Amino acid sequence: MNTAAPNPLPARGGAAGALMILAAGASLRLGQPKQLLPFRGRSLLRHAAETALASVCRPVVVVLGALAERLNQELRGLPVTVAMNLQSNEGLSSSIRAGLKALAPEGTGPDAVVIMLCDQPLISAQFLDRLVAVHHSSGKGIVAAEYGGEGGVPALFSRAYYPELAALRGSRGAKPVIVKYAKDAERIPLPEAAIDVDRQADIQWLGRLAGVCLPDAGENGCQGEIM
Repeated sequence: MNTAAPNPLPARGGAAGALMILAAGASLRLGQPKQLLPFRGRSLLRHAAETALASVCRPVVVVLGALAERLNQELRGLPVTVAMNLQSNEGLSSSIRAGLKALAPEGTGPDAVVIMLCDQPLISAQFLDRLVAVHHSSGKGIVAAEYGGEGGVPALFSRAYYPELAALRGSRGAKPVIVKYAKDAERIPLPEAAIDVDRQADIQWLGRLAGVCLPDAGENGCQGEIM
């Protein structure tokens, strides 16, 4: 059952909105830090950060937890803000709360935020920009990638949904908010978003993905050769 969208809150920040990269997980299923896996000549974490910085979104916040000291080195020289999630064992929802706290420490924050994961390597800056553009053209408070028949991240949430995001618990991330407010959600097909890295078998084809070029990817979305 769909729920009516919350009343809009006064806008803050730039028109494009902020971006939050969730990268605090301990990669227990993978057995090694997925954030450090190589992709197109850099780590998955740095690749995600550079993709985010190539978009119109500002500021860019990277949420770290496990191995934060080592992962910080992957972000060296990049104009991003690092937010620490000391409860990363509680799942994705805890990282969303940590990111929101960094973006809106006094409950205000930017007009909208895009949430993305660090292990969706085929996401392009152009798609992130499209989320922002559709948000403005459609007036929808949520704009999400669609894959596997569902809406998911990367997804943009207007500031009206910050309280809903902050109330999340567990490991499902932002998807429950997309489902709950489906009437205020625009979904953009993006099958590439279904590609992530969770298991040892995924590492075997991650190198092959390095040579995949997407129609809207531009320079940041197609670099390097197939390993």
